[in-house]
Amino acid sequence: MTVLITGATGHLGRLVVESLLTRGVAASDIVAGARDTAKAADLAARGVTVAPLDYTQPETIAAALQGVDSVLLISSSEVGQRAPQHQAVIDAAAAAGVAKFVYTSAPKATTSDLVLAPEHKATEEAIAAAGLPAVILRNNWYTENYAADVARARETGVIAASVGEGRVASANRADYADAAAVVLIEDGHIGQVYELAGDVAWTYAELAAAAAEVLGRDVTYQNLTPEEHAAALEAAGLDAGTAGFVVALDAGIRGGALADTDGTLSRLIGRPTTPLVEGLRALV
Repeated sequence: MTVLITGATGHLGRLVVESLLTRGVAASDIVAGARDTAKAADLAARGVTVAPLDYTQPETIAAALQGVDSVLLISSSEVGQRAPQHQAVIDAAAAAGVAKFVYTSAPKATTSDLVLAPEHKATEEAIAAAGLPAVILRNNWYTENYAADVARARETGVIAASVGEGRVASANRADYADAAAVVLIEDGHIGQVYELAGDVAWTYAELAAAAAEVLGRDVTYQNLTPEEHAAALEAAGLDAGTAGFVVALDAGIRGGALADTDGTLSRLIGRPTTPLVEGLRALV
């Protein structure tokens, strides 16, 4: 079995490669797709096959897929461009006749009001339309997303947001990477849509308390209105469009888009997900 990981030099991609190796997949059976192959030199030195793969260059995708049985499509980081970039990978995988196609999507992508959901919904629909034998991994938030918040809290003692009492069932990237590795190498997952989340859904007040524990100083949660939040972000130097995007994300959290957790992730990986405090401690 040969496995292609797209975006293999990104944070999640590297962790998936490590998880596959830990689970006994031979390095020679892993293809690390990377836009800049120089960034994968360390993987090549360990025996992993490195292939040029750029979502905007279909010819590189087709070449990377030669001889590949299973594919992990890690969603593009280019918000607004994801759907066409993902479509290029889907088309190439369908043409190559891959046996398993795994995609990292967003929570409840087909029904969520989360501002990021539409591109993931479009991708899931494209995968279905292509008839690929697929597994959908709807990843909740990464605890690592809060690195900047914790860094600011070290200086200010405040985590400010407009999420109200909304909860987030985050987990570490390594937890989600292990889940991806499991479904790539195990049978029985094709056709499944997995809602993946941390074992505990926490509030921002609890996030502030966890940050206080790892920083060794008082940290409070400042609950802003959306208008206050947008103004604060623009005052900090963000343009109006970016500030509006962040506020829209917080609106989704406030509405419960990231609150659900049913233990699916921990069952897949065979262990509890990384607790919030432990995840934040790794960031400081």
